Amino acid sequence: MEITVAIDAMGGDHGAHVTVPAALEILRRDPDVNIVLVGLVEVIEAELRAHRAAVSSRLRIHPASEVVTMDDQPALALRSKKDSSMRVAVNLVKSGEANACVSAGNTGALMAISRFVLKMLPGIERPAIASVLPTLNGHTHVLDLGANVDCSAEHLLQFGIMGAMLVAAVDHKERPSVGLLNIGEEDIKGNEVVKRAAELLRASGLNFYGNVEGNDIYKGTTDVVVCDGFVGNVALKASEGLAKMIGELLKQEFKRNLLTKLAGLMATPVMNAFKKRVDPRRYNGASLLGLRGIVVKSHGGADIFAYEHAIETAVEEVRNGVLRRITEQISLLHPEQGAA
Repeated sequence: MEITVAIDAMGGDHGAHVTVPAALEILRRDPDVNIVLVGLVEVIEAELRAHRAAVSSRLRIHPASEVVTMDDQPALALRSKKDSSMRVAVNLVKSGEANACVSAGNTGALMAISRFVLKMLPGIERPAIASVLPTLNGHTHVLDLGANVDCSAEHLLQFGIMGAMLVAAVDHKERPSVGLLNIGEEDIKGNEVVKRAAELLRASGLNFYGNVEGNDIYKGTTDVVVCDGFVGNVALKASEGLAKMIGELLKQEFKRNLLTKLAGLMATPVMNAFKKRVDPRRYNGASLLGLRGIVVKSHGGADIFAYEHAIETAVEEVRNGVLRRITEQISLLHPEQGAA
């Protein structure tokens, strides 16, 4: 299956210095992938020359004269930068010239542009940001991670469906388990929205586990964890902060004196294995689910290795029919919505 990915080559903290070499590596590894680098032509060409690469049948450049900065307001990016690399890359998905778009740019702008250009899938009212987090037994998918601060019970149901179909596609699990993030496992816990969402999820036909708590995320209790964007973003940022703190504290302790330095040296293989296992770069690439097209958001500060993973995420979603799966599952609940 031939897959074309449009890459916002200018997006993120590092722009073409990361996006171009990451794209070249993906082309080297996956013969089914074609890449469209979108952005300032002279910048992209210079980066290609630096890596002794050139345009080809599988790699082309699509010009865009503007760049969405990390500080741009989403409304400004949407209205005033219609020829930005981000907007043009999303447009290529809309026109069918690309199967997916990847950007490390401004999250709010990417969401606003993607929703305006691509529109929503039938039966989905709001898009959600879904990402992978490491667990004791592998990983879990969590959504929403910040796109929707206030959600209704119906929105949480839709997030559960989208998350389950994503996991079914990319992790090849026939009936992934879905948990609803709450302040307790008991049915009586939580606010009225969460209680109603649990009822809807239980009646949806999904493999609904029930309520899960924050610690269940990293236990890997369920394949999917559903929450509103406010709670999800707080959980994500708290987790990132905790991971950074643990890493820094370990470094401090190993450097405390000669004895701890020797202990640290002996523990190096274990520490390296641990670092690899929880390396956030391996989980880079958040999916903007619910749109009539596949859009993946890379972390703005991603390096080449991390950006490669974001591209791979987009490729796998196309390859395994995530949009089709979501549409089919939603139609079972809302037959009147029709096909996408």
